[in-house]
Amino acid sequence: MLDCEKVLPYNDKEKKSQQVSRMFNAIAEKYDFFNHAMSFGLDFLWRHKAIKSLKKLRPKTMLDVATGTGDFALKAYSMLRPDEIIGIDISVEMMRVGAQKVQKRGLQDKISFSEQNCERLTFADNTFDAVTVSFGVRNFEHLEVAFCEVCRVLKPGGEFVILELSEPDNWLVRWGYKIHSFVFIPLFGKLFSNDGKAYKYLPKSIAAFPKGEKMKSLLTSCGFSDIEYRKFTFGVCSFYKCKKRI
Repeated sequence: MLDCEKVLPYNDKEKKSQQVSRMFNAIAEKYDFFNHAMSFGLDFLWRHKAIKSLKKLRPKTMLDVATGTGDFALKAYSMLRPDEIIGIDISVEMMRVGAQKVQKRGLQDKISFSEQNCERLTFADNTFDAVTVSFGVRNFEHLEVAFCEVCRVLKPGGEFVILELSEPDNWLVRWGYKIHSFVFIPLFGKLFSNDGKAYKYLPKSIAAFPKGEKMKSLLTSCGFSDIEYRKFTFGVCSFYKCKKRI
């Protein structure tokens, strides 16, 4: 078991997926505000860079895993104009917020949502040109199982893009990052959210998550090749792009 799979939001009695679902259902209404505030708005830039990396592929069908409130799916549609984007998540409340944003933009025929666990996808083999997940892989219950499922539903040569928060390598940047993550984020979460534990779980899950060569090795074992790894903003955010082996 990977270290990140041992980090749980509430207790050691329930499955991680059940706890994650409950956690995000509880904070769904305020998630966007906290997400943008905690990253100082840099999450907009990170999404833009990640989606831009798919422009050469020109995907027609996309799956956005752990779609949350749909920010990545909406940005992906505005930049790539695929025929269809399906966002999946285990939090119905997060997707409810996302569906409202999609409806407001009149994109219901382009972006849809489905409650699904990424370890048991209902889609047929070789369905999607691209699969994306932003700031969600650290919440997966079993990373290897989920990545193998992503590989299964991707078309041969299809691309998988991951954005995830990570701890910086530089000691000075990491020092400031830890103060921000372990002091200010839980404090603001406690003050302004009805679920303070969610914002204590966040930095712990980031600290335990594999990155760099460890992540590349895991992706390779799950059927991916041509793995690209980049760091954004001094390593605060990690980017991965890979292809399903043909």
